[in-house]
Amino acid sequence: MASSVSKSDVLIVGSGQAGVPLATRLAAGGKSVVVVERGNVGGTCVNAGCTPTKTLVASARAAHVARTSARLGVRAGEVTVDFAAVMARKADMVRRWRAGSERRLTTGGERLRLVRGHARFVGPRTVEVNGARHEGTNVVINVGARPAVPALAGLADVPHLTSTSALELTELPRRLLILGAGYVACELGQMFRRLGAEVALVAPSARVLPREDEAASEALAGVFRAEGIELALGRRAVEVARVSGEIELRLDGGASLRGSHLLVATGRTPNTGDLGCAAGNVALDAQGHVVVDERYETSERGVFAAGDCVPGPQFTHVSWDDHRVLFDLLTGRPARKRTDRVVPYTVFTDPQVAGVGLSEAAARARGLAIEVATMPFGNIARAIETDETAGVVKIVLDAKTERLLGVSVVGVDAGELIHVFSVLMQAGASARAIVDGEFAHPTFAEGMQTALMKLPRYALS
Repeated sequence: MASSVSKSDVLIVGSGQAGVPLATRLAAGGKSVVVVERGNVGGTCVNAGCTPTKTLVASARAAHVARTSARLGVRAGEVTVDFAAVMARKADMVRRWRAGSERRLTTGGERLRLVRGHARFVGPRTVEVNGARHEGTNVVINVGARPAVPALAGLADVPHLTSTSALELTELPRRLLILGAGYVACELGQMFRRLGAEVALVAPSARVLPREDEAASEALAGVFRAEGIELALGRRAVEVARVSGEIELRLDGGASLRGSHLLVATGRTPNTGDLGCAAGNVALDAQGHVVVDERYETSERGVFAAGDCVPGPQFTHVSWDDHRVLFDLLTGRPARKRTDRVVPYTVFTDPQVAGVGLSEAAARARGLAIEVATMPFGNIARAIETDETAGVVKIVLDAKTERLLGVSVVGVDAGELIHVFSVLMQAGASARAIVDGEFAHPTFAEGMQTALMKLPRYALS
């Protein structure tokens, strides 16, 4: 039992994309800050999320472009993938970003201290780490989330991958079975396929990316099928077993699939189970997320939570923006509410899938008066010229206010293009600003204006 307590102005548990910038900014502003981290600094994004996956996606796209370059009159010859080199580049990139995060915490001055170890609440605003107690006037929980493992018969007895362990493979899978059809499953599935593996996606949903607009899901599914990814959709896995040196995934209805590897990509669960939240009077919801209000404050006054461990979208940019709101709150400045922001997102498949705001179905479910414009991405001049025509653009407009309610873009650089709309939505401006704007030709962004002008109110006379 600790004999003394180390006190600080702010105690941050976890060093994710909210914790690191929040700690450095608070310390620079004169507050004493302690950051506790039990694993690698940087959180999921740096170590097992954005940084490694997008690095691997870049290698996979390079292989795909080289294989298909003949469509542009360029013959590259036989394309081979050096999987070891691809993974080494990924590892180097992770080390680079992780080192940057560590440097920020260890060179932030005497007011900022990094403590290594597993923190557990032992009382209100007090945690114990390696036998020592740390108390904060304010506490911020930024412990993130990890891959969830479903209760599937036989899974405990069969070697399987998660989105974390799949990034540490030393050999390319011969045939990869993937449980799931969400963001992670789609990104990793296409990546491994392009690197040379056979891939099958298995999910109970009838569509890939089932939360997306149906047009977006169908556009991506068409690309997947064209690239040779097997889609076993609308099928539920009931059991997994080892058969003749392979992994057999048994589905409802009696069908089965076999592969060399199994990747479980069925969601994520917050890292709160061993945090001792009850001792800290910090309430959790049924899924283990920390319950917070509009100010990120938990059930215990002075204790806040941010990032993937709270309910809501689990994106790095959300976590990073959480830190900005928390910084204002903890320094006594006027602060936005959690809901006072527009959150865009991107699935880094190829083509990318990006969105912001409400889907058409969600808008209609709310009984809103809407107008909808839909246009194939292949109608964009730049897409035709570059032979990158796969995808679709869908825009939902409030018929009364002329403001954008939601946008879905499937296409090249959709993750960049979505910001044409998200910034306008954040400003609460009329969609006419896009209609009246000047867009350089020929660009993909110009196509966003073209799609909006499919609405009768904006059609050229």
